[in-house]
Amino acid sequence: MENRQWDGATYGTGWMHRTLIRSLRFLDVRLFYWFSYIFVIPVALIKNPSRRSSYAFYREALGFGRFKSALQTYLNHCMFAQVVIDRFAMYAGKRFEIEIDGDEVFQSLISQPEGFIQLSSHVGNYEIAGYSLSSGSKTINAVVYGHEKQSVMDNRNSMFTKTGTRMIPIKEDMSHLFEIDRALVGGDIVSFPSDRYMGDARTIECEFFSRKAKFPMGPFSVATMRGLNVLAINVMKEGAKKYHIYITELPYDKSASRKQQLTGLSSAYVAELERILRKYPSQWYNFYDFWNIAGTAGAGESKMAQESLKRAGESEESGSPKSNGDSKRMDESKKSGNVQRVRENLKRMGKPKENG
Repeated sequence: MENRQWDGATYGTGWMHRTLIRSLRFLDVRLFYWFSYIFVIPVALIKNPSRRSSYAFYREALGFGRFKSALQTYLNHCMFAQVVIDRFAMYAGKRFEIEIDGDEVFQSLISQPEGFIQLSSHVGNYEIAGYSLSSGSKTINAVVYGHEKQSVMDNRNSMFTKTGTRMIPIKEDMSHLFEIDRALVGGDIVSFPSDRYMGDARTIECEFFSRKAKFPMGPFSVATMRGLNVLAINVMKEGAKKYHIYITELPYDKSASRKQQLTGLSSAYVAELERILRKYPSQWYNFYDFWNIAGTAGAGESKMAQESLKRAGESEESGSPKSNGDSKRMDESKKSGNVQRVRENLKRMGKPKENG
């Protein structure tokens, strides 16, 4: 199966995004839904190999028949179009009905001085949570992909400012790690996407729909290293103008060894993700062969990590002065050291330690 990676950015140009936002100020979202069903999704299914991984998810992971898997593949892409349109509708000032399960758990943790972790996934429309949950005196620090379109980032910033949420973009120099640390030391909240991992980052293997799958170790490592409370938050679409937020505390034995904590927490996260997907099967938006990760660099954000490693190895070579078209040969030990430093930085958050 072809495994094509998502490049991390919302489709379209800044001009297209601004035009969509202006249109959504006056038109109902359902008009845009139907336009996408009829004109956009069929073309996308023909041209984009994402249909194969989507079909495989329903056929192999969920055990649906051929016809039901094909229908769910179409509905899956329709739902994805809906949540993208809904994000721009929020930017345009529209609001959705929100139902929350587990808000008492969220408010209880908000009232405590310690920070805590929120884990999200590429299901539903998690961005809605950032506009809907009131975090009181705590700031929600959302770790996000750093190469998103500027028009999208500007609109997110505008929306998040109103709810005490700030973004921490993943950066190639790893400076986002220090921002995460400062937020947790200050007793704030850090939100991680936890179902996709970066190219060379450490992973943890979990049983997911009766198959072994790899998940990023970083979010689980940060939580267990500090003994923090962890919530899984999933925001699922239930109607044209309604979302349902599920807030679930993820249990793990904080007195156990570090390895056992990592296993317990990651297993709890994956079990909750599977529960949500069985209830909302059409809202799974990992459009790649999720269980065939060993042969790929990872999903989504891996492209950035690979480019970072490449630049580390080439930085001195490209920076060397050239004379008469001849460049100096870079010292191999320095090149190796550069690459190693970047690799260590990429793995830092995910490297487990044993606590006995």
